[in-house]
Amino acid sequence: MAETQPPNQPPEDNKPGDAGPTKSALKKAAKAAEKEKKAAEKAAKAQELAQQKAEADVDFAAGLYGPLPLNQSQSRTRIERDRISLLPSKIGEKVLLRARVQTSRAQGTKMVFLNLRQRTDSVQALLTVTPEKVSKQMVKWAAGLADESIVLIEGIAVKTHEPIKSASVSDVEIHIEKIHLIAGLDSRLPFTVDGANRPETEGDSAEVQYKRVLLETRLNNRIIDLRTQTNQAVFTMQSAIGDLFREYLSSHGFMEIHSPKLQGAATESGASVFKVNYFKGSAFLAQSPQLAKQMAIAADFERVYEIGPVFRAEDSNTHRHMTEFIGLDLEMAIEEHYHEVMEMLDGMLKNIFSGLRSKYRKEIDVVQKQFPADDFKWREGPEGTLVLSFKEAVDILVEDGVPREDLDDFSTENEKRLGRLIKAKYDTDYYIIDKFPMALRPFYTMPDPEDPTLSNSYDFFMRGEEILSGAQRIHEPQLLSEKMRSKGVDPDSMKPYVDAFRMGCPPHGGGGIGLERVLMLFLKLNNIRRASLFPRDPKRLEP
Repeated sequence: MAETQPPNQPPEDNKPGDAGPTKSALKKAAKAAEKEKKAAEKAAKAQELAQQKAEADVDFAAGLYGPLPLNQSQSRTRIERDRISLLPSKIGEKVLLRARVQTSRAQGTKMVFLNLRQRTDSVQALLTVTPEKVSKQMVKWAAGLADESIVLIEGIAVKTHEPIKSASVSDVEIHIEKIHLIAGLDSRLPFTVDGANRPETEGDSAEVQYKRVLLETRLNNRIIDLRTQTNQAVFTMQSAIGDLFREYLSSHGFMEIHSPKLQGAATESGASVFKVNYFKGSAFLAQSPQLAKQMAIAADFERVYEIGPVFRAEDSNTHRHMTEFIGLDLEMAIEEHYHEVMEMLDGMLKNIFSGLRSKYRKEIDVVQKQFPADDFKWREGPEGTLVLSFKEAVDILVEDGVPREDLDDFSTENEKRLGRLIKAKYDTDYYIIDKFPMALRPFYTMPDPEDPTLSNSYDFFMRGEEILSGAQRIHEPQLLSEKMRSKGVDPDSMKPYVDAFRMGCPPHGGGGIGLERVLMLFLKLNNIRRASLFPRDPKRLEP
């Protein structure tokens, strides 16, 4: 029987009295221990790095930036917002403003410059990484904002050491502390607002011409174009012209009226009106409030004015014609002479010119950056506005070499030529031509009492282009009917109009002004479409 080892006996190689583990076993054990130690140290290091990375990924500025919730009028809490134009008075103060991001420029990962815009005003803002205040994530997010995004900015207004040429408020910079997105973009911009603000001059190089945003492109994308500082200034001044027109006439006893724009008959001639369906018949869009103005005088309103749309169905694709424009019209009873009306119109226009110059100098300067031009000039002294008869105006052109037989009426070319000659001789951009030939005027124009081939009518001009046409009107029904027939208009086709004079009407006169044309010529914009919010011409019905 084989021997068995007694229980609880150590193995043969560990019996008492043996030499112990071999050197190789010890080395092996030591290596294993060292390996375990290094693994533990590596794991601890990795854990430490992971913890540091996790701490670094925690955005301490997370609440200071990002998109705002959709505004659904959840709250009426009103926090006063600042205007860029007033920032110079806020140096060292905390400011809060809503603005568009016109341009942005990142410098590395720790700094971004934003050019912020409110209407005609812009200011530079700076966002830079700051311990425990502005994180890298915050700067990266701000640098990624699309141009024309609307943001809410909070920061400190700081005075700059040097003027910032890219901003209209050049001596202030906003150091951003908070920035939130109010409205982003869902589509790509057709052109940049910055590019659309580029100056336009006749002598531009081919490269500059190439970079210019063309008028057609602007009008096709009018919303973006209207955001430019130039257009913000243009339409601020358009609004001002309406205000100044109202203020002057209201202060001189005029009442504002609102005449219908649908009429049963053409105002002057059927050739230039828009005919529209009207239930089972037809109607016409009003060429002017002419009939209503005169009938209001017959109704004893005495002095009336209107600001409203005027429609002309003329296929004129020129720099100064549109199929719909805003008319500034007035009509007034006269005591003795039609020059009472002419002088009222003259005073009103000069009030507009001086009001624009004195109250809107900033806007004029903004426009002139893109459309360089001399300031509009008119006579302001005791000598008064230059008034020439039609014959005197013709003589000036004849002296300059224009054949007299070509001057039965003024072509656009001769109008402009006359304007240049008058500016050179009289140093004025604004003048009046009186006593037009009767053949050139509509049927309701009063003939001159001494020469029936002439009329008691006048046109006003700015920079060599007509902006106002007016006259004494015929208030005697038999003479009116006679002149209507001579112009091919049947008095019975406009019976309510003629009847107004059969019931007694005082002598009266008036005029009609094209608002956009006045604005275009005052600022020298060179195309009337630039002075119209959404222009209408024979080729454009939208936007």
